[in-house]
Amino acid sequence: MDEGSGEREMAHRLRMRIAGMTCTDCELHVAAALEGTGATEVKASFRRGEALLTASEGIETDTLKAAVAGAGYRPLAVEPVEDTGQQHGRPTEHRGNRCDAYDLAIVGSGGAAFSAAIRARDAGANVVMIERGTTGGTCVNIGCVPSKTLLRAGEIHHLAGHHPFAGLATEAGPVQMGRLTAQKDELVGELRRHKYEDLVADYSWELVRGEAAFVDAHTLEVGDRQIRAKTFLIATGARPAVPDIPGLVEAGYLTSTTAFALDHVPESVAVIGSGYIALELGQLLRRLGAKVTLMQRSPRLLKTYDPEIGEAMTTVLADEGIELVAGVRYLRVDGGSGGRHVRLEVAGRERIVEAAEILVATGRQPNTEALRLDRAGVRVGPGGEVPVDGELRTNVPHILAAGDVTAGPQFVYVAAYEGGLAADNALGAQRQVDLHVVPAVIFTSPAIATVGLTEAAARQAGHDVKTSVLPLSAVPRALVNRDTRGVFKLVADADNDQVLGAHAVAENAGDAIYAATLAVKFHLTVADLTETMAPYLTMAEGLKLAAQTFGRDVNKLSCCAG
Repeated sequence: MDEGSGEREMAHRLRMRIAGMTCTDCELHVAAALEGTGATEVKASFRRGEALLTASEGIETDTLKAAVAGAGYRPLAVEPVEDTGQQHGRPTEHRGNRCDAYDLAIVGSGGAAFSAAIRARDAGANVVMIERGTTGGTCVNIGCVPSKTLLRAGEIHHLAGHHPFAGLATEAGPVQMGRLTAQKDELVGELRRHKYEDLVADYSWELVRGEAAFVDAHTLEVGDRQIRAKTFLIATGARPAVPDIPGLVEAGYLTSTTAFALDHVPESVAVIGSGYIALELGQLLRRLGAKVTLMQRSPRLLKTYDPEIGEAMTTVLADEGIELVAGVRYLRVDGGSGGRHVRLEVAGRERIVEAAEILVATGRQPNTEALRLDRAGVRVGPGGEVPVDGELRTNVPHILAAGDVTAGPQFVYVAAYEGGLAADNALGAQRQVDLHVVPAVIFTSPAIATVGLTEAAARQAGHDVKTSVLPLSAVPRALVNRDTRGVFKLVADADNDQVLGAHAVAENAGDAIYAATLAVKFHLTVADLTETMAPYLTMAEGLKLAAQTFGRDVNKLSCCAG
């Protein structure tokens, strides 16, 4: 063959599965070994357990495997990689009106989306992800990460001025909210980069920026580009919902998103709602110095929880100077930058709550409007949510949805679980989603944690129920902390002793609830809890003490008595 003819020896893009890589240094060793055989364009990934490479006809598979084995790793299968127009995890540059084909197209870039993309790439699928805004979704940007770091700051500030220990002289000075917010933003940026943005290259999928809308059931449009795929995953998440209260929009309000960007602590805040966002942010703002009023339509706090949980938390709010106004009907909102007035009807009488700011915390609204799901034939629920079946498929089987956009339990760990399962099903599996045992935590202080059935739900499900209610004053960890506000409650089946639910208001309740989650998931009994050792002076010991309370008065036991 004439060298000048432009012909070259045929080259193939290959994927080699490799066992034993555990870090980025391993990737370098594998790449060097493969390049030593004459392979080019090598990219190894310890996370995926593979190396992508280009090998000419003259390089035998056995030669490649021997090189990897010689570097100290275990070569597995070698397979050809279909040419998709993408190389080395670097997105191909696209100009003009193009139409591309992928195994899976994911709309969104939050917890569900990244879990799905990683799972699909592990299976060798060709993946594209479309994001219209900031990579990472709600949790890292405007949810879990910013809220929990600021809640910790609020807790430290509160304890500095209100700790219960004699002989300690501490005080809480003025809060520099701008510095707190800047530090929070720095943490968010670091985690977004390390836990999201860097993974796009590590796992080699394409990230497309822009607003995605369906053209038909097999095509998305992003700007002037059309993207075709065999399957699709809708993982666009949700945003703060805003209630239809006359004058609210005109007066102006904060949401959980904008509250995390404040550069000052408002003098006073009226919170519309009393769910987990309202409780967390309400307590945070109070502890940073704001006067806080929570307003709710329900006559009791946390109406979907066991009554003991709501009662314990009502006491906590009152102790910290947070006013709770229950059983309200919102009439209208007046005012503006100089202050707001929320007009309510309470027990048949009108009441006005005045505040410098209004915080809206009344749930979340799925992000589906811009997707033009009607063009794909996908049905949408009355709240904008995407209904799915047990395999997370919409009514159009090759279009799936996961995470907050489905209006299921709105936790990032649920979204991640659903994203991975949806990716499996998009690639041919038939896995069923299982959300029967989902722990939930409200990160107030003390925290609220729950898993399994409440007492009312257990009775409604047909169980003959027995319950145990243990005040935190009976838990040694709470006594040494000098903070006995809270409660543990266990719900069990009276016939077979099986633990059906566990609920707590306590410091570190979110950590303790994991043990209860295992108990409910694996059908453990009350006896299983009482007969298992619990570390002394941990809050998790409250679970064992609550289990012991079914049969005896734990106040009459010595420390650690079984």
